[in-house]
Amino acid sequence: MNIPLQQTREWQKLQEKLGEKTFFEETSDYTYLAIKKTTKFGDYLYLPYGPYAYNKSACSKALEALVSLAKREKAIFIRVEPQARDTASYWAGLPNAKKSKDMSPRETWVLDLDQSKEDMIKNFTQGTRTCYNQFPKKGITVTTSKNLEDIHYLSDLQQQVAEKRKFGAFSDKYLKAELEQDFATLYLANFDASKMEIKPDWLEPLAKKKVIAASLFFDYGDTRYYMQSASDYDYRRLPASVAILTTAIFDAKDKGLKHFDFWGIAPDDAPADHPWAGFTKFKKSFGGREVQYCGTYDIVLNSSKYRLYKLGRKANRTMRKILHKKD
Repeated sequence: MNIPLQQTREWQKLQEKLGEKTFFEETSDYTYLAIKKTTKFGDYLYLPYGPYAYNKSACSKALEALVSLAKREKAIFIRVEPQARDTASYWAGLPNAKKSKDMSPRETWVLDLDQSKEDMIKNFTQGTRTCYNQFPKKGITVTTSKNLEDIHYLSDLQQQVAEKRKFGAFSDKYLKAELEQDFATLYLANFDASKMEIKPDWLEPLAKKKVIAASLFFDYGDTRYYMQSASDYDYRRLPASVAILTTAIFDAKDKGLKHFDFWGIAPDDAPADHPWAGFTKFKKSFGGREVQYCGTYDIVLNSSKYRLYKLGRKANRTMRKILHKKD
């Protein structure tokens, strides 16, 4: 298994660009990138998809180094989420380990790119295959960009979705910092009604030429990751998201990458109203397989302050729910 992107110097560069305080260490046994998070109840170290340790003995060495760092930084706990399932029992079995709400996705959906393009298309669901075949006839073309000024297409669309669904969107500054990294590429679905074979009546009051969807992809190692995305609700009857994803998938294959990671799905036992249920069905429509990681654990170093932290988080969630109901 490759070292996760979130545990590399490349990710450290992005986090520091965003103003985070980070700590990176790489040895023959383990690699970790720890991000110091500050709360009113105390600081903690967060290791997104980390640490990366090669076996349980290496896990022990990584833990020793992290505890030493946490004590220097006066952190009340260390939040880990190692990807390797064969080391999960080590972290879960620590006497001071507490299962936490998963921060990074515990389940993800991966499409292997070592098959022919024709076979990949055959494995699409009928609906996705139809959308793929028809999107050029619907006036959609897909382009890529590294121009930081183009990030407004994604941030504007995300803000539109956030207002409709009542959740927080990433800022233009945050998304621009991501696109600035060498591993990031922005894909845009451009709509031009003049290229449509048949123009439906519902399109009449809308703009006839504009960007109607945008997605941000990260390439690292042998994998392309589907990280940020949004589409224009007014144009929801057009297959813009399928156009972007299929283009990005086949571009990744042509580039020689081996995997396409759709980045996060709802677990199999999730209820029908799970917030990721629709996204999960959409991602699985491209074919692929599920990959499971260990999940998120807090290694508690100060139990009294940790209890205050948990109580404070619970109170904040309760307040947000109350305010959401009022809205």
